[in-house]
Amino acid sequence: MIIYLVGISCVGKTTIGKMLAEKIGFSFFDLDLEIQKYYKKPIERIQDECFTTNGYREKASVVLDYLFSKNIDSVISGTPSGLKFSYLRVYKKHKANKDLYSIFINDSFENVLDRLTFYDKDSNPITEKLDESKKRRYLKKIRADYNYFKESYNRADFQINIDNVRLENIPEMIIEKIGLNELMLAANTRS
Repeated sequence: MIIYLVGISCVGKTTIGKMLAEKIGFSFFDLDLEIQKYYKKPIERIQDECFTTNGYREKASVVLDYLFSKNIDSVISGTPSGLKFSYLRVYKKHKANKDLYSIFINDSFENVLDRLTFYDKDSNPITEKLDESKKRRYLKKIRADYNYFKESYNRADFQINIDNVRLENIPEMIIEKIGLNELMLAANTRS
């Protein structure tokens, strides 16, 4: 079984994905890190080599296809593009043949703003001070990103709103929402 987490940048896909994978005994993959390992260079450097954003997404979807093809119980934190563009094509291809579930993780834009992280071209974390003006600009960008990808997120099998939910409670919330215990039992019965 594969659980694919989607949502805007800094919504918590990686943190939640690691916690969920640990709780249910699955492997965990961060798609961004797997893309960097696969191509042996930082994401922004890969993007610079592509003529378009969609060109980058095509390259990244090769790695998603590879992860889905591994056929191991895993949780994968996806990119903000989640279930759009070439990622959707790969997801549909694998959804037809295996226990694959997508979960859209949603939070308030203000909470996402509080978690923003910044990186240089080589994927090294950098610190950026956010004054009120920058906060307003980033909040506007977060809203715009959400609206751009909203249609994609609506394609997810399940939607989880984590606003005002304690971090340590989110994995159990996901397990209950998707009926994971029942799904795993059913999968084991079929084996």
